[in-house]
Amino acid sequence: MSGETRKRFVLGITGASGALYARRVLRALLEGGHEVHLAATPFGARLLHDELGIERLDRAGLATLAGLSEESDPREHGLIGYSARDVGAPVASGSFRHDGMLIVPCSSHTMNSIAAGTGDTLVTRAAAVSLKERRPLVIAHRESPLTLIDIRAMETLTLAGAIIAPCSPGFYFLPRRVEDVVDFVAARLLDLLKVEHSLSRRWGECGPIVEGIVESDAAGS
Repeated sequence: MSGETRKRFVLGITGASGALYARRVLRALLEGGHEVHLAATPFGARLLHDELGIERLDRAGLATLAGLSEESDPREHGLIGYSARDVGAPVASGSFRHDGMLIVPCSSHTMNSIAAGTGDTLVTRAAAVSLKERRPLVIAHRESPLTLIDIRAMETLTLAGAIIAPCSPGFYFLPRRVEDVVDFVAARLLDLLKVEHSLSRRWGECGPIVEGIVESDAAGS
């Protein structure tokens, strides 16, 4: 781990497509030496199965998600998993201190449920607790197009203190692989959690190609 202080985060995974984002963020947090408390909704667990081939979120499944061998104990590497039905888990209590909660990918269903104050799963309950305790809550929404219900939920959550961070990758850094796009989004989410990382270049670090395009546009205007 770098000189950064060890932090504790809550990670929620729901049923919107984008398991690669969740996996990249999780591994970056663990590689940074941080502690991660993970809960997936039933649709989130299905997502991990469909997009990553993870059969169950048991010890072996969590180890695979974290990039560990199936024989490894995720807890020894800072990863603690919970059942989505366990609304009495530590992360559902205001007395559980953490440095921020991230839901990635976040479905419209989960986002709207949080905005409505519904705490029927551990993910929505932990999110509600994060809001009431004024702890960072980042919602990485990943569905399109938006309904008016979604837009109003985003407004409600923003006013309540959450950060809505759609999984919208930029392409100014000229990605060559899917992994580059995933890293871009994961990097922005880690920035919002104030976590040090080296996943993606920042604006101004993209080299002369982008600079040349900017100069050309300026000359033609």
